[in-house]
Amino acid sequence: MARPVRDCCPLYFAVRGRQLRPVEKILVIDDDAKMRRQMGALLASEGYQVVEGRNGREGVELAKRESPALILCDITMPEMNGHRVLEALRADTATAHVPFVFLTGWGEREDLRTGMNLGADDYLVKPVEPHELLTAVSARLRRRKQAGASRAASVADATPEVLATALGLTPREAELLSWVVQGKTNPEIGIILGIQLTTVKKHLESIFAKLGVENRTAAVTLALEKIPPAP
Repeated sequence: MARPVRDCCPLYFAVRGRQLRPVEKILVIDDDAKMRRQMGALLASEGYQVVEGRNGREGVELAKRESPALILCDITMPEMNGHRVLEALRADTATAHVPFVFLTGWGEREDLRTGMNLGADDYLVKPVEPHELLTAVSARLRRRKQAGASRAASVADATPEVLATALGLTPREAELLSWVVQGKTNPEIGIILGIQLTTVKKHLESIFAKLGVENRTAAVTLALEKIPPAP
């Protein structure tokens, strides 16, 4: 059973003190030992099996050896930063489709945009609240299972290139819609793409008009119906 953590602050949070049977393996990569331990303790208290990587290089090795169901990775690390970790894992067929979530600070928005464009699935902004971490992990694992159980097109299939071809969208519209399909809010899309919120809304209005829909939910549903599933 995980031990309660003392001297807790918003960045380093205590656990609830209950242990469930591990059901999924989570790899946490962070050079901040205290942060890494606290995240691991919280995840373990919810029944996840946790593997810890002390830096980017070790994280890549662990990802290939341990086959985690999901990876949480800090962006700013010595030796090998989070961007290089993601590139290495996406280049390996064994780890290319493992859900990958960045941990970032508000002062790292440019790094965040770069990471999301490299293929990260989500991000969490420090200080991370326990419920935010658990919700993000649960949502990504659920989507992974749904994609694996269905022959229909999944969120992972909705790349900008595929959306542009299948729906007749401009490259920018397709890029924006791909983030909508992944569940990003308008403000989050603005941060990722480096554009104003008003510009995001204008692109969405154009997308809705082209697709003949009235809202985001309908646009996502139509997109997943129209694009072909990956072989």
